[in-house]
Amino acid sequence: MLVTGGAGFLGSFLSEELLGRGHDVLCVDNFYTGMKRNIEHLLDNPRFELLRHDITFPLSVETDQIYNLACPASPIHYQYDPVQTTKTSVHGAINMLDVARRTKARILQASTSEVYGDPTVHPQREEYWGNVNPLGPRACYDEGKRCAETLFFDYRRQFGLSIKVARIFNTYGPRMRPDDGRVISNFVVQALKGDPLTIYGDGSQTRSFCYVTDLISGLIALMDSDDEITGPINLGNPVEFTMRELADLIIDLSGSRSAILHQPLPEDDPRQRSPDIARARETLGWEPGIALRDGLRTTIGYFEELLSLGVNAGTGSQ
Repeated sequence: MLVTGGAGFLGSFLSEELLGRGHDVLCVDNFYTGMKRNIEHLLDNPRFELLRHDITFPLSVETDQIYNLACPASPIHYQYDPVQTTKTSVHGAINMLDVARRTKARILQASTSEVYGDPTVHPQREEYWGNVNPLGPRACYDEGKRCAETLFFDYRRQFGLSIKVARIFNTYGPRMRPDDGRVISNFVVQALKGDPLTIYGDGSQTRSFCYVTDLISGLIALMDSDDEITGPINLGNPVEFTMRELADLIIDLSGSRSAILHQPLPEDDPRQRSPDIARARETLGWEPGIALRDGLRTTIGYFEELLSLGVNAGTGSQ
């Protein structure tokens, strides 16, 4: 199993689960946002191999299955070098699809709910084409992922590749970077430090949050499904929370006395985001099972440990 972005938040959990199922795992990461501490506990496993590599450059390896997770996924990181972000999604997809074509491997693309942009349809079904600003600051990620999906389906049509496309909605859990600027990591770090929790806008915008192990089981179920099930398939938790509800819950669970600080809403920030997961239920028999309150307890415990070790915990935009 080849896992690109294998030292990242999702990739490390996926690598761990694949090893637990008896597979050999080749973890490929350039450590732009991945962290070695995420995979340190795997390095002594004889079935785990780590390769430092940027997938915007060609890669020649042998593999049976490819999980293409490589790409910065938080606004702070993907907007820092937007040209490289687009290259990772587009050139990286081409390079991994070429590996799949040469080795006759099945390949899964970790796409994103961002392909829906600021949706005019709610909840979002896979048939919805989206409402994306192709010129805005988030376009490097949104349009890069949309182009990657196009490439996957064109490689299937032209070369007969076995492809899978998962559209991942907000996922959280241990091993998130404390400086990734996503809302849960922002709120948890701010609450643990006693800083004000920064809410962008009036706090009425909604998101749905899927715990990481639920998401990983969905990715593997999609990869192992019949060849004709290509996706795209939404993977996420359909239960919505407003940003204010999330902030209040994190303050409560962390025992914090933090106040709430409102800031202007960033450009192109979607007002609502929630998956319709009927297709995942019907074709994969998958749905998330971990409630937000339970997942947050584990996540808060992880960040408490990081802060106690003195790990840098800057925060940024949602």
